[in-house]
Amino acid sequence: MRESTPDAAGVPGRHASSPRPKPTFARELVRTTFVTEESVYGVILVSGMIVVASFGGGGGSYEVFWKVIGTVIVFWAAHVYAGTVAHHGLDDDRVIGLREAFRESVRRSLGLLASAMIPSFILLLGATDAIDDALAVWCALWAGVVVLAVLGWVAFARRGAAWPMRAAGALGTAAFGLAMIALKAFIH
Repeated sequence: MRESTPDAAGVPGRHASSPRPKPTFARELVRTTFVTEESVYGVILVSGMIVVASFGGGGGSYEVFWKVIGTVIVFWAAHVYAGTVAHHGLDDDRVIGLREAFRESVRRSLGLLASAMIPSFILLLGATDAIDDALAVWCALWAGVVVLAVLGWVAFARRGAAWPMRAAGALGTAAFGLAMIALKAFIH
């Protein structure tokens, strides 16, 4: 049996002579939008906001939902603005226009918005009395842990890591969500 060698990009299992498959739109969207540092940061931000907004039991999941959504939108807008300002101008001997810098900043920061969807949906279930308020808050926090674990797993899988490293990456990333749960348990 022939042992596979890493290709020019360092991906094990693919021979240098085999062409790299063209990424599909869905795969590219996931890579550039959902499995990014902005997504990880967004999940941690949402989890932290859930902890803070639900502090002391003041306000049910309806209030927590709106505080989280409002905060995420403000952070997203600030991230887009900062990215636009940072990338506008001269870069690698070419001028990047304001419109191009803005488009790239919006694309890069979509993960911050996307990461808020699952926990916010769970909070919305509590806000509409589909589930109990306290259960919605805890489920939203645990959903953040799961999302972080998936992001960590996928990030390591994209690099061709073996499953033990993928699991370690998933656990390491999920640890931030677990820290938020510990914080909520400690302060409440």
